[in-house]
Amino acid sequence: MKTIIIGSNHAGIAAANTLLDNYPDQEVTMIDQNSNLSYLGCGTALWVGRQIDSYEKLFYTKKEDFEAKGAKIYLETSVSKIDFFTKKVYCNTLDGRSFVEKYDKLILATGSVPIKPNIPGADLDNIHFLKLFQDGQVVDKLLEQSNIRNVAVIGAGYIGVEIAEAIKRRNKKVLLFDTADRSLSSYYDKEFTDKMDENLIEHGIDVHFGERAQEYKGTEKVEAVVTNKGEYPVDLVINAIGFLPNNYLGKDHLELFRNGAYFVDNHQQTSDPSVYAVGDCATIYSNALEKTTYIALATNAVRSGIVAGHNVGGTKLDATGVQGSNGISIFGLNMVSTGISVAAAEKNGFKVLHTDFEDLQKPGFMKENAEVKLRIVYDADNRRVLGAQMCSTADISMGIHMFSLAIEQKVTIDQLKLLDIFFLPHFNQPYNYITMAALNAK
Repeated sequence: MKTIIIGSNHAGIAAANTLLDNYPDQEVTMIDQNSNLSYLGCGTALWVGRQIDSYEKLFYTKKEDFEAKGAKIYLETSVSKIDFFTKKVYCNTLDGRSFVEKYDKLILATGSVPIKPNIPGADLDNIHFLKLFQDGQVVDKLLEQSNIRNVAVIGAGYIGVEIAEAIKRRNKKVLLFDTADRSLSSYYDKEFTDKMDENLIEHGIDVHFGERAQEYKGTEKVEAVVTNKGEYPVDLVINAIGFLPNNYLGKDHLELFRNGAYFVDNHQQTSDPSVYAVGDCATIYSNALEKTTYIALATNAVRSGIVAGHNVGGTKLDATGVQGSNGISIFGLNMVSTGISVAAAEKNGFKVLHTDFEDLQKPGFMKENAEVKLRIVYDADNRRVLGAQMCSTADISMGIHMFSLAIEQKVTIDQLKLLDIFFLPHFNQPYNYITMAALNAK
């Protein structure tokens, strides 16, 4: 049985390792147009902002690891087309060689592509995206130049906020733009994003919310960003307005979701029984929404790769769905969330309630302490937990995992009221904020 995997980042790697480690009869071929694989893009801002010493350890595997397991791997190789009827993949190497590989099963792990603003001046120099390792390298080198003083970041989602912090740490002036009226609006409600916005402003980020970039001005290099509210001189622009599924190989053959992602079932199988899709190019099932949706996260990519690998290998494995758990840490402020916010729930037609609670992480007599804010979102009709958000300068990240499981298992807000939560002053309060939030729920 021969399986070809197109794309070798998180989802493709997870699928390949699953097949190679568990199914000796599998002949695995991996194809990727990049020169490297397994880059943890979430670490780009860390090394650009000099919070870690170097980027080397952001690569967690290499070509030789797969070859040692018996895989055939082609890097710097693009796929020009797939003949889904004869099951042939047409490939072109960087040095101009062409060849064809035949498959029994195909796994598409082509990921996503950055959204490019369709505005005048978008092709000027010094306008960049942050997706690949090479993108990070280019931006990192530009920030070393003394003539790069003012940097515009377009988009205040996770990547935009993280790279804004990194650039500020490099002692540049940062202007952060978003069409929304706040940062991180896709993940958190206003009561939480207000804290992040204050944090950004306190650390010298020049925020411009409710502004849409309409034009980039310049001769050869970008010299200004024009929005619906003004014009700002800049030397570098980072576009971080989002991603779209990379569906160019199968869009004319496979069933697509409304945003262009490959529509897959709970085995990661597409509308073509011989083709599976994983990671950012595929749909995923949300347990909070109780329907198929699109959530581009590395953790989801890994899970989908494992599911596809086992099903291709011959072991039936159902995906359990996801909650979209995520987190961010900016200038020491930590925020984590799972499921959906109040705003997202209402947008999706839910009648929702929420309960908030703020307290110190530990008893007041403890020296190392921090305030914690918690919100639990739940369905007003059936009381099912739909989401949770947490915010603190303490590391409260592990708490969100419990809420993720609660959403998956359809736990109600009332079942959390007397949850067995231990107490020790080193860790938490006797009246835990999770318990208190649940007890205060309407």
